[in-house]
Amino acid sequence: MTAARPAALLVLADGEVFEGEAVGASAPGGVATGEVVFNTVLSGYQEVITDPSYAGQVIAFTYPHIGNYGVTAADDEAARPWCRGVVVRDLPPRPSSWRAEGSLEEFLVRHGIPGISGVDTRRLTRHVREAGAMGCAFGTADEATLARAAAEEPGTTGLDLVSGVTTPARYECGGGGRRVVAYDFGVKQTMLECLGRLATVTVVPAGTPADEALALEPDGVFLSNGPGDPAALGTQAGIVSELLGRVPVFGICLGHQLLATALGGRTYKLPFGHHGGNHPVRRTSGGVVEITSQNHNYAVAEDSLRPAGRPVAEVTHVNLNDGVVEGIRATAVAAFGVQYHPEAGPGPHDARYLFDRFVALMDAARA
Repeated sequence: MTAARPAALLVLADGEVFEGEAVGASAPGGVATGEVVFNTVLSGYQEVITDPSYAGQVIAFTYPHIGNYGVTAADDEAARPWCRGVVVRDLPPRPSSWRAEGSLEEFLVRHGIPGISGVDTRRLTRHVREAGAMGCAFGTADEATLARAAAEEPGTTGLDLVSGVTTPARYECGGGGRRVVAYDFGVKQTMLECLGRLATVTVVPAGTPADEALALEPDGVFLSNGPGDPAALGTQAGIVSELLGRVPVFGICLGHQLLATALGGRTYKLPFGHHGGNHPVRRTSGGVVEITSQNHNYAVAEDSLRPAGRPVAEVTHVNLNDGVVEGIRATAVAAFGVQYHPEAGPGPHDARYLFDRFVALMDAARA
């Protein structure tokens, strides 16, 4: 018989209140805060929770049954979760899977991540879709305390969250015949596994100067995913600018946004972002539709890629739900990027061909 969980509240910055029960780690003083976003995956919750791109955010899962197959170290995308908390409708007390090495709640406790279950996540999702992503506070503290904390939560706008998640030192992985330098803005393990099949990968901290990366004589440079506002990463955008034209470049998610910025483009914040494993994306060449895994709050402004009518990049992929730019290719240098996650951890594998395109770009540069 499972012990009763303590009552808890989730309060949004606009005053909306949701009832639930405290799960996971105990929040200090009964209060946990962050920017609330919703994710629509039906499975892959462990990969989502351990994605460093969620630094500063509280993840609300729209699927009602989260934790049913437990957790296993094989599904970790990083050494630990970077999110601020987890919101679910139902958190099963016992997992049911031959792969399970423990329960999701045990995982949250072990990593110090607070959560709240029993929340009406349908109402929460509808509210966030209408009002936009915003600060929140949840826990066992009283409503007034949580409301103050939610109102004071700054969210992610204007913040450099990459410096908190990037590797402190250079390291190598993979064993393919090419050499790739991967900038770690919050890189996921599945990305490194995909790259590692194609190249020997040297992962470097986010602030590594361009000349230092080029001194490693890479065949290509990879720009990873990561958290926060790309507009706050002027140093990283400057590094990418120095790399362009000197080595082939491939960017994913935040890496795609920094590539666009380095080319002269502009980014903006979406109302509630794209977080899930079922976003339809159309290739502008040929019209093929891919089902993609996505996790981002910011996007590239299409008009900014054509300053004074001269395109610095062409749009290669478009989101069919809302028309957001999902992929670009530079017009004057060997560089491309996509907003979604072709490594798909979790998610469909429709877009893994993009790693082969990176190989083709590197091989063409070597020829």
